[in-house]
Amino acid sequence: YVIEKPSLDKMRECEAYTSSEIVQIYLDSEPGVTRRVRSRAYPDGRVQYFETEKRRVDEMSSEEYEREITKAEFDNFSLQIAAKTRPIIKTRHTFDYLGQTFEIDVYPEWERTCIMETELPSRDTEVKMPSFIRIIADVTGDKRYSNAAMSRSFPEEIR
Repeated sequence: YVIEKPSLDKMRECEAYTSSEIVQIYLDSEPGVTRRVRSRAYPDGRVQYFETEKRRVDEMSSEEYEREITKAEFDNFSLQIAAKTRPIIKTRHTFDYLGQTFEIDVYPEWERTCIMETELPSRDTEVKMPSFIRIIADVTGDKRYSNAAMSRSFPEEIR
């Protein structure tokens, strides 16, 4: 979902709240496969690095393989950034609400909006939307809002 930026205080009141600074770099890959590396820095100073490969299953889902890597590996992979892409930089806020986990990604390119997603156990599961969230658009399945696509062309902020 594209949502209006929610109150940081409201997110912090939710169960299991965390935040982190993320840098994602997309790498060359074969059709139907997305490869990336990610650094994730937490407020306590801890930094984790990951290599991820996603294989699209259908429009709504994909299989994901991920492994933790070292900073040196991250730096080496970063030199292999896919042509015509740029790193994605964002702040991720994660929290639980009524038994569902939500991730809100705040991008420096947008002033008033951000992206929210939740992972559900099945497609039939109803999303229990937090009361403090204002949805602007459901962009489920809209490839323009995938981080891989945004590394090539960042969409204009929805007004």
